[in-house]
Amino acid sequence: MDQVVINEVGLRDGLQNQPTLLATADKLRLALALQKAGLDHLEVTSFVSPRAIPQMADADELSHALFAASTRHQDYAALVPNLRGYERALRHPYRELSVVVASTDSFNRHNLNKSLPEALDGALTLIGCAREDGVRLRVHLSGAMGCPYDGAQPIRHILDLAETLLAAGADELVLSDTIGSGHPRLARALLLPLIEGFGVDRLGLHLHDTRGLALPIALVAIDLGLRRFDASVGGLGGCPYAPGATGNVATESLVYLCEREGLRTGVDLEALQEAIALAASLTAQNLGGPVSRWLQHRCPVAGALPAGGLS
Repeated sequence: MDQVVINEVGLRDGLQNQPTLLATADKLRLALALQKAGLDHLEVTSFVSPRAIPQMADADELSHALFAASTRHQDYAALVPNLRGYERALRHPYRELSVVVASTDSFNRHNLNKSLPEALDGALTLIGCAREDGVRLRVHLSGAMGCPYDGAQPIRHILDLAETLLAAGADELVLSDTIGSGHPRLARALLLPLIEGFGVDRLGLHLHDTRGLALPIALVAIDLGLRRFDASVGGLGGCPYAPGATGNVATESLVYLCEREGLRTGVDLEALQEAIALAASLTAQNLGGPVSRWLQHRCPVAGALPAGGLS
């Protein structure tokens, strides 16, 4: 069975705009619950200024706690906004880091206080540093399917940015539908030339389900051979610098879709339900979509799903 990689971003993208600041110990509990469910790839924090995103102020403390609590160090990743954040992250044994470049000047200025050329130059610098240091670097191209400030961008513009970053040596280019404005036809138009030029293994998708099209987009990507996706426990999340960005695609929904399509995720949905409940309790949010509700009422052993879909 084909393997799909689900990068769980609930601890970082899911928590970064929450009104409640979680204690480091609670974040650690959630991380271990997600790992227990079989989510081997966790993006756990962001090394940003605590003045900009207070929810990530404990990045160093959480990193210390996680690496002390687990031997699966290769499964943890963190986001870095710039060289300073990159250097902070490398004080810990991270083997994978992420950096963000937004698709427009407006979005970059809100998110990074940089112009688009400055943000692109910064990402290219980090790509070079990561290659020298032996760190895997994922580059998120935010607003790839629509900017929260300037709206939809020409496909050629998005492809030019993606191709520049991939040609420079980014290990993975993640097309990020930050405000959930994408749709299957647009996803296909962006993915096909990138797959033809750079191969499917260097591409990923980061989807938000604002308009309910995250799973149809994911299905298009699966059909094209893509096997790397971001998701967030229970659909938790949003971007503090992207007005209108609601939650990420729910991890449980993406897991269920992938399994129905014959892809192996390694995720135990029954254990994931426990992580969803914990995340909901910690954040005081009503989390979980249709798959979560179905699992609560229809599947006493949620990890054992039948081969033929819903009955």
